[in-house]
Amino acid sequence: MSQSGRNGLTYSDAGVDIDAGNLLVEKIKPAVRSTRRPGADGEIGGFGGLFDLKAAGFTDPVLVAANDGVGTKLKIAIDADYHETVGIDLVAMCVNDLVVQGAEPLFFLDYFATGKLDPEQGAAIVGGIAAGCREAGCALIGGETAEMPGMYSSGDYDLAGFAVGAAERGRLLPAGDIAEGDIILGLASSGVHSNGFSLVRKIVELSGLGWEAPAPFAEGTALGEALLTPTRIYVKPLLKAIRETGAVKALAHITGGGFPENIPRVLPKHLAAEIDLAAVKVPPVFSWLAKTGGVEAKEMLRTFNCGVGMIAVVSAENAAAVTVVLESEGEKIITLGRMIGRAEGAPGTVYKGTLAL
Repeated sequence: MSQSGRNGLTYSDAGVDIDAGNLLVEKIKPAVRSTRRPGADGEIGGFGGLFDLKAAGFTDPVLVAANDGVGTKLKIAIDADYHETVGIDLVAMCVNDLVVQGAEPLFFLDYFATGKLDPEQGAAIVGGIAAGCREAGCALIGGETAEMPGMYSSGDYDLAGFAVGAAERGRLLPAGDIAEGDIILGLASSGVHSNGFSLVRKIVELSGLGWEAPAPFAEGTALGEALLTPTRIYVKPLLKAIRETGAVKALAHITGGGFPENIPRVLPKHLAAEIDLAAVKVPPVFSWLAKTGGVEAKEMLRTFNCGVGMIAVVSAENAAAVTVVLESEGEKIITLGRMIGRAEGAPGTVYKGTLAL
């Protein structure tokens, strides 16, 4: 006999709670409404989200799309029972990939999958997603919550995000005029961001510290909370610099693969980025990870952002003007390097100096 009586099994008997899903939708409605912007003013709950490009002020736009996740940083959030910021990470990983192409993020959708839906946990996660959307200036126009018993261990969940942006035709990045002698500006990261967390978790395991232990690199903060510092969203400062100066030639989001994998993606084949490692202001979290795990500098550079979450390529004569705009928006800027010639088959990133780990 079923748990629900003589009339046969119900969806609830199989582990799916429709009422919990409906409760979550009601809980997140205010957060979702807070992300409205020109072009998106509908309610969630329809079969698809709507966006009006004309209302957003575009005349001849090219759409740019990106999707991403948060990786095993989620495992720290789950184990530390701290879910308020991973939604910001989810948005950041997508919208930062849009702005590097010169696109303004317009709207965002999320996918939240779990074995057993906890409406409070779900509301905390979506609250973070909404916060990230507000910071990026994009609307949260829809999403999917999937309760899948048997697919995930108790308490576990996964997140995926999807963002769409637009740029007027002819204004996409990278530009075609990147040249030798151009300056590479580095924008400071907020910490580890959302890449390399499988290695982070391994190092924490070797350290013997728990998530509630004081973080050795962040006084007054628990280790789990410190490592969950959300990924910095660079959208509004970069869009302002692009629009006000017209001098940004290329941008690269420093994610998995670090400098050597990400910077060459936006460069012509005949140019390389010469990076001055001595200029990098390495946050304490990376020094702790390197020392605790015995991780060599080369491995750190190809795994983590090491303190630089975004780079901008500008001409030498425009570097100061772009720096002023970015700093006025709260960004911390360093002169990270310059563009040099590259022989056929040579790497797209070369280093000078030493990383101060």
